Amino acid sequence: MIVEQLTPKQIVQELDKYIIGQKNAKRAVAVALRNRWRRQKLPPELRDEVAPKNIIMIGPTGVGKTEIARRLAKLAEAPFIKVEASKYTEVGYVGRDVESMVRDLTDLSVNMVKGEKSREVEPRAQVLAEERVLDLLLPSSKSTAPALGGNDLSQQVEKASDTRDKLRRRLEEGKLDERSVELELTDRVVPMVEIFSSSGLEEMDINIKDMLSNLLPQKKKKRKVKIREARKILAQEEAQKMIDMDEVVSEAIRRVENSGIIFLDEIDKIAGRESAHGPDVSREGVQRDLLPIVEGCTVSTKYGLVKTDHILFIAAGAFHVSKPSDLIPEMQGRFPIRVELDSLGKGDFVRILTEPKNALTKQYTALLETEKVEIEFMGDAIEEIADMASTVNERTENIGARRLYTIMEKLLDEVSFEAPQMEGARVVINASYVRERLTEVIKDQDLSRYIL
Repeated sequence: MIVEQLTPKQIVQELDKYIIGQKNAKRAVAVALRNRWRRQKLPPELRDEVAPKNIIMIGPTGVGKTEIARRLAKLAEAPFIKVEASKYTEVGYVGRDVESMVRDLTDLSVNMVKGEKSREVEPRAQVLAEERVLDLLLPSSKSTAPALGGNDLSQQVEKASDTRDKLRRRLEEGKLDERSVELELTDRVVPMVEIFSSSGLEEMDINIKDMLSNLLPQKKKKRKVKIREARKILAQEEAQKMIDMDEVVSEAIRRVENSGIIFLDEIDKIAGRESAHGPDVSREGVQRDLLPIVEGCTVSTKYGLVKTDHILFIAAGAFHVSKPSDLIPEMQGRFPIRVELDSLGKGDFVRILTEPKNALTKQYTALLETEKVEIEFMGDAIEEIADMASTVNERTENIGARRLYTIMEKLLDEVSFEAPQMEGARVVINASYVRERLTEVIKDQDLSRYIL
C-alpha cells in the first residue's frame, strides 16, 4: 500500500493537495491511518489487542468532513464506504439492517481486488481474445483435413498459417475494427433473480440471488458486434477464467478486516434521547444496534464471515441541535478521538477556488477547453465569487464550500450553454463579469434562497 511509505506529516501533505484548512482533522486521520500500519508490524499476540482509534468529526456541512475520509481511503488503497446513520433503523422497524454496511464494504472490497487481478492478467487475456477473434474470422480447416493427401495437407496448413498471420497484423493495426463478427454470449438476465434482488433478500445470510443463478440454466444468445467491441468482451471472459475467485475473496476479506474504513455520516441525527411527541424510530436503539459493529463482532456475508474488530470508523455530524455527549456512553467510548472542523470564510473560499488539484476554476477551464473555448479567471473575480459565497452563506443556510458549486454554475451558465458555437473564443472572467451576472440574485434574498 502507498501509505506504508508515508509518515503522518506526508499524509497531511497529500490531503492538503485537495482539502483547504482543517489541520486538526487531517492530523487525527493521518495518525489513525499510520497506526494501522504500525499495528501490522506488531507480534501476533499484541496485534489483535490494538483497537482502531475511531474518530468523530464535528462541523457544519460543506467544510470537508466527507472529502477527508474519501481521500484518506484512496491514499491507503483501502476498501471505503460512506453511509448515513439516519437510514438505519432499530431492529423491529422497517429500514436497513446495520450489518448491511459491512456486507456492502465486503462487496466493494471483492470488486476492488477482482479489478486488480484483472489488470494483472490483462496482457495475457488480450492475447487469448485476439486468438479467439482470429478463430471467428478464419475458421479451422481441420474438418477438411481427412480428405487431403500428405502434400496437399501440408500446403493447406501453410496457407492457413500465412492467412492467419496477415489477419493478425491487420487486427493489431486496427484495420478490422469496424468489421462485424458473431459472438455466443451468456444471457445474464434471469427474471426471478431480478425480483429477489430488488426485494431486499440480498441481505439474508443465504444469498437467494446467487442460489437462483446457480440453479437456473444459463441461456446462450448470439449477437453481432464490431471486432473492436468483440475484443473487449472476449478479453473480459478470458480474464475471468484466469482469476482465482477463492483467492480474490480471501484477500478481499483480509483487507476489510485489517484496513477497511466506514464513514458514518449524520451520526448527530441518531444522538439524543427519544422525543416524547408521538411514535418514532428509536435513535438510541439505532445506536445500540450499531454498537456491536463498532465494538467488534462477526458479520455473515455471502463471501463468508467478516470480523469488524479492526475496521476504522470515522463518524461525522454537524451537531447543531445535539452534541457528542448525547450519544450513549458506550458509543462515546468507541470514538475516543474528536476533532472540530472550522467553518469556512471568504479567505478559505479564495484558496478552495485556486489551490487544490481539483479546484473548481481548473475543472471549468478544462471542461470548456473540450469545446475549444478558453476561460481565464482573474484574481478580482475569484475574490468576488468568494465574497458572494460567504455573503449568501451568512444570509441563508451555511452550506460551506458547496455554495461555490451553485454560484459557479450560475456564473458560467451562459458560456456553458453557448460553448459549442463559440469555438476559438476566449472569455475573461473578472469582477465586473461576476457582478453583472450575480449581483441581482445576491441582492434579492428571496431569490438567492432558491437559486444559490
